[in-house]
Amino acid sequence: MKKIFIYFLAFVLICFILPALLTKRDMGTFSNEEEQNQTELGEGEMQNQTQAETEEQKNNPNEQPTENNLVIKLLHKKTGQVEEVNLENYLCNVVSAEMPADYELEALKAQAIVARTYTIYKMKNKKHDNADICDDSTCCQAWISKEDRLAKWEESKRESNWQKIEQCVNETKGKIVTYQNEPINAFFHSNSGGTTEIPINVWGGSGYPYLQVVQTAGEEGYTQYSSEVTLSQQELIDKLKTKYPDIQIDFQNQEDIKILEYTDSNRVKTVKFGNHNLSGVETRTLLGLRSTNFEITRENENIKFSVKGYGHGVGMSQTGANTMAKQGSKAEDIINHFYIGVEIKEINQL
Repeated sequence: MKKIFIYFLAFVLICFILPALLTKRDMGTFSNEEEQNQTELGEGEMQNQTQAETEEQKNNPNEQPTENNLVIKLLHKKTGQVEEVNLENYLCNVVSAEMPADYELEALKAQAIVARTYTIYKMKNKKHDNADICDDSTCCQAWISKEDRLAKWEESKRESNWQKIEQCVNETKGKIVTYQNEPINAFFHSNSGGTTEIPINVWGGSGYPYLQVVQTAGEEGYTQYSSEVTLSQQELIDKLKTKYPDIQIDFQNQEDIKILEYTDSNRVKTVKFGNHNLSGVETRTLLGLRSTNFEITRENENIKFSVKGYGHGVGMSQTGANTMAKQGSKAEDIINHFYIGVEIKEINQL
């Protein structure tokens, strides 16, 4: 009987208890391996997702216009070539072409902000079908290549001048002038002759509320402030005939050459030349005067035009900006003097 009981226990152990123990151990081992495999798979999926997101970011960069990613299409008027350039690099070429490098740092910074603003405005209001802006100052704003700019400077000043230009662009990075959260049409000129002009008196139209007549002190010391053009009677007739072939002037009559009307900034609005009344802007263009702020006098058989200022007179005066900078004004102060009711904002805030 005792042997039978022993055989029975052995049978139970072999058939039931031992398989149960082995099965529990195998299940535990499988469970650990499965958890490990799931963890590795999760890390792999996360790595693949991160790589996919990185590639997506590369292929779809932030579309907000910033100084780093904004590329403009620049038309070179002489060749007709359109070049794609980074805004920051483009502005260095513009500032170096538009303002003397020996001007005060804050004046150059103001010029950089204004040039950037003008560029953004042109991009939003395109004039050229295949480009954002051109390099012709009579159409858009001046531009000069770095190589040509360096060649025009004294060799001893080339490196320092270019570093100064780059500094002004970099320290104003992304800043533009806005009115009601839109970039302004940021006109600028060389010398106002003491008073700026409103655009309606230059180009007509309805004008801009931020471009008003403002006083500019300290411009008299610059060579751009005053100039003279003296013409013989025949030279005057010949120049006027390019647009008015039927022009007739009685030079014996003092009333036949006479300023009839001035603008609020004391520039010539209308002038009489014999049988034609011309605008001050027309007169400036036809006779090659530096501005419409002029007086007319006679010297024997000649007619002399005494001119104040240089340029159309609208917006920021560059010599006025330099004078303000010498007196301690910052770039923002200069801009707020010449443009009324504006704010300086970052490009990506718009």
